[in-house]
Amino acid sequence: MQASVHTYDLDERTGEVLLDSGRVLPFPASAMEANGLRHLRVGQRVSIEVADDADPEDVGAHVSRVWIVGIGEGERIR
Repeated sequence: MQASVHTYDLDERTGEVLLDSGRVLPFPASAMEANGLRHLRVGQRVSIEVADDADPEDVGAHVSRVWIVGIGEGERIR
């Protein structure tokens, strides 16, 4: 699924993404670290994975992984 970066805190490495539906979902630093990303910019298009394969529209849904298409191709860094 794709989304746009809505907010990003460089120090904490956390933020929020905006789905095409208008829903905002938070992401923790671990979602960035899963693919080795170091920085995002507001407005940037990213691919996301929602924790526990939950419906992203459900209350309490949050992002478990963030990646940029073409950078790591979404493969988890181990």
